[in-house]
Amino acid sequence: MTSPQGDREKVVSKLPAALRQPLKVRTAQLGIDIQDAVTEGISAWRSLGANRAAIDTGGAESFSTWLPAGQWEAFRADASARGVSLIQGLAQSVQLWLDTNPAPTVERPKHPERKVMCNQKGGVGKTTVAAGIGQAYAEDPEQLHTVRVAKQMTEPGIDPKTEELPGLGRRVLLVDFDPQGHLTKQLGHDVLPHGGDSLASHMSGESKAEIRDLIVPIEGERFGGRLHLLPACNDAFLLDVLLSKVRAREAALERALAPLEPDYDAIVIDCPPSLGMSMDAAVYYGRRRDGDAPGKSGVGIIVQAEDSSADAYNLLVAQIEDLRSDMRIELDYLGLVVNLYDGRRGFIATSSLENWKAIKDPRVLGVIPDRRDQREAVRVKQPLLDYAPACEQAANMRAIAREIA
Repeated sequence: MTSPQGDREKVVSKLPAALRQPLKVRTAQLGIDIQDAVTEGISAWRSLGANRAAIDTGGAESFSTWLPAGQWEAFRADASARGVSLIQGLAQSVQLWLDTNPAPTVERPKHPERKVMCNQKGGVGKTTVAAGIGQAYAEDPEQLHTVRVAKQMTEPGIDPKTEELPGLGRRVLLVDFDPQGHLTKQLGHDVLPHGGDSLASHMSGESKAEIRDLIVPIEGERFGGRLHLLPACNDAFLLDVLLSKVRAREAALERALAPLEPDYDAIVIDCPPSLGMSMDAAVYYGRRRDGDAPGKSGVGIIVQAEDSSADAYNLLVAQIEDLRSDMRIELDYLGLVVNLYDGRRGFIATSSLENWKAIKDPRVLGVIPDRRDQREAVRVKQPLLDYAPACEQAANMRAIAREIA
């Protein structure tokens, strides 16, 4: 035991790894300090009328925390009176706290949250961001993951501060709505064969098959079977022509995906670089429905810190606002993500970033630097958050996902 800190004293004992990690995760899930959890656990253990079943403490390692002054000495006396070692008593106390403070359940929305990632300019990284936030939503809620501190997300060029937070544990569908199929290929799957069943054929009303049969899982222990992909098909190059013959074509994507919605908490759309009818359908799909909370579904715009992105942004916003007005829909902007930022490119990059941040509505959610981890993940066809879960880009993606969760 060391000197007191305020009304608490530091105590050092041992705790098996099988309890250390669950304690760390559970306290993070519930927003409770570890010292408070251990304090509660010890108090509850001392009030028991009998000892609990013995816990295997083999391999226990050093564990320290701060307890109210006098609690450890009283605990030591109780353990001695009950014929239990301090390590065993502490293990039982921690297990008791875990048993009486279960993990919170993942809330399931009435409708899946619909995140439409778009920009009619190619090469800005829509696919990277769509894939990243989808992976972040699906990560294991029983494990801790590195997340960048949100208030730093718009400040480039500084060493990122991070925190360890539980995964969000959501059931997620990534939709590759781009006929180029970059999302599908990057995640290690094949684009659907031309002439077969596809999202485009369901949108045009030409398919008699089940769209559910097109879904493929994205492997990775951290996703726990919660992350799925609807692959692209290059017949989507003809989608605008097909939609020109469809009634209520703006709702075509919604009609196609409707059978899948009960299975998911979030659906993330990776849009094509287009301002055509397919983009109208994607934007309409992201509108706010009855019962939806503001800001949960909508349009996220991916840009770069250079002039051509600004021109493309203006065209896209004009299209979105026209659709908003013509269809009389409520549509939320999720925000802007400035991707592939590199301040070493000089005045063009730095001044463009300031221009993006000056817009305010929609606001910049985050600035993602250009790093090699994403490029390497693409090369080996693995999800970034599985390939390099602790890298800076992974921490950024988790922060952005939480910003719009």
